[in-house]
Amino acid sequence: MIKYKLICKECENIFDSWFSNSKEYEKLKNKKYLNCHICGSQKIEKTLMAPNVLNSSDINSKNVNKIKEIKSKLREFKKFIKDNFKYVGDNFAHEARSIHYNPKKKNKAIYGKASQKEIEDLKLEGIKTEEFPWIDDKEN
Repeated sequence: MIKYKLICKECENIFDSWFSNSKEYEKLKNKKYLNCHICGSQKIEKTLMAPNVLNSSDINSKNVNKIKEIKSKLREFKKFIKDNFKYVGDNFAHEARSIHYNPKKKNKAIYGKASQKEIEDLKLEGIKTEEFPWIDDKEN
């Protein structure tokens, strides 16, 4: 895994993102899958950053166990969400508005994907949403 510090050339937002390797970053950039979570722009570039090298003394077993515990809890929450909520994919913002403004759909629980802008817009409309870190099921 490699972590890059990225910058949006439109709004100058700086953020971090993880990639499986440097080629994966290039592949996603070329396919225009990278975008700014603030303004949605696809004008994303890598910035300069210092490497962060850990040696074995930096990671102790207490931290490793805590990380495993957190990942386990996240997997439990993910399973609960999958078992109890309806997946709406990329239509999350539309579906959330539909539920909010249609009293007949009030008891419907959904999950899906939304951009940071869509989430901000929903919150401005008084539609409560929560963001959840969706980790892979495989151990890494």
